[in-house]
Amino acid sequence: MGHPRPPVSKEGAGAPIFESTAESSAAFAERLGHPRWLVERWVAAYGREAALAICEYDQREPQHGAIFVGADAEARDTSVIPAEAFPQMDDGSRLVVELAAAATPLTPGRPARVWDCCAAPGGKTLVLALRLPDAEILATDASAKRLAQVAARLRRYAHSYAERVRCAVVDASAVSGQPEASFDLILCDVPCSGTGTLARNPEIRHRMRPEDLARQAARQRAILGGALRRLAPGGRLVYSTCSLEPEENERVVEAAASEAGLRRLPVGPLIARLAQTGVLRQEIAATLRNSAVSDGALRTLPGVHGCDGFFAVVLERV
Repeated sequence: MGHPRPPVSKEGAGAPIFESTAESSAAFAERLGHPRWLVERWVAAYGREAALAICEYDQREPQHGAIFVGADAEARDTSVIPAEAFPQMDDGSRLVVELAAAATPLTPGRPARVWDCCAAPGGKTLVLALRLPDAEILATDASAKRLAQVAARLRRYAHSYAERVRCAVVDASAVSGQPEASFDLILCDVPCSGTGTLARNPEIRHRMRPEDLARQAARQRAILGGALRRLAPGGRLVYSTCSLEPEENERVVEAAASEAGLRRLPVGPLIARLAQTGVLRQEIAATLRNSAVSDGALRTLPGVHGCDGFFAVVLERV
């Protein structure tokens, strides 16, 4: 699946990072401490300029808050959220969950049923609770230890907006389809290789091997398949990763989207809505819609879009 070749800048909106094309991809991979095989994949998928921007971004301390109006942005069009009430998280993760909240379908006469099926470490669950104050939210994880950490984090916000969230140890890849337990919105932010987060997780570049991608993709397909079995008619599922690799993103979604009764919703209008409601900066929203959306899905690149590398797609059961 092709991707647009975005204009490359250090902060996603300005001067080019590297003008010369004399340096080979192998040379800048070595100079910037990245595996050659991984950089060559990025060159093939996104182009040399973007691959270089990713590697250079990975050498710097990640920014926070650069793409949003602020931590005290408005929840809808209501009162301003106190900065201390907003969970601390990286911009890419927040962008994914803001899109998920914006994608929530209308459920006249009852609260929306929401499932965060890979909830650890809990930041995205908190944003869902904040943005969807009337929803019934279930946060699950396959690891009891990690879920305990989620529950502890939720308790710190229980006095304000997280008291309605239920937690349970659930392996999303092993659930069965039970109509009485179906959900209107599912956030399926699956475990992944994390190649979009090397700036904050530099150890990944040293331990990752090419064969790891197939193992990750098999697990991701199983989780997505299990989550889809709990998606209600008219419900929407947001599948996301912090990986730059097509095997974990487009190909996982393509396998699932072949199922009858599913369609892909474009993320462009959701990005526009986030800008209109004062969550996302207007100029960032324009950049994302122009260069980070391909075939209706979101694909941010480190060093290009001002945040970590994330993929997100919205699926709807019709």
